[in-house]
Amino acid sequence: MTSAPREAETRIGPVGALLCRLLFVAICLPGPVLLAADVTGDLPVSPGERWGLVAGGVFTTIVGVGFGVFGWRVVDRSRSDARRLDATGVAATAEILTVAHHLGGESPELDLHLRISGPGFAPFEADTVRPDDPGLVPGRLLTAVVDPASRLYRVQ
Repeated sequence: MTSAPREAETRIGPVGALLCRLLFVAICLPGPVLLAADVTGDLPVSPGERWGLVAGGVFTTIVGVGFGVFGWRVVDRSRSDARRLDATGVAATAEILTVAHHLGGESPELDLHLRISGPGFAPFEADTVRPDDPGLVPGRLLTAVVDPASRLYRVQ
C-alpha cells in the first residue's frame, strides 16, 4: 500500500534553522524562569497571591514549552524533508489540472490541483497553494521533485 502524497515543508537553510531554534528556545525559557522565581523567591506576598503566581508560572511554562517544541519540530521536519528529497528525489512534472482562488490569508493565493508524474512512480494527484500568478493556468507544466517511496513532493 502506498502512502498518501505529502508536500514537503518549506525549505529552511542551516542559518535559518539555527535562528528559528534559538527563537523557540527563547520562547520556552520565560515560563520555567517565572515558575522557579515564584517557588524559590522570597516574595512578600500572601499565600493566595503566591498560588496565583505559581499558577501563572505553570501556565506560562506549558504554553511556552508547547509552542517551542511545536516550532522546533516544524524546523526538524523541514530539514528532514529537504534532505530526503535531495537524497532520493527524482525529477518530475506537475501538470496543473484546476486553479481556484484560495480563501484565507491576507495575500491573494491560488489553490492548484496537480497531476504529478515522473520515472519510478505511478502518477498521483495532489493539491498545493501558490501565490497569485496569472501564468498559473490549467494545462501548464511545472517542475517538481518526488521521493518515489514516500510520495513526498516539492513543486518548484
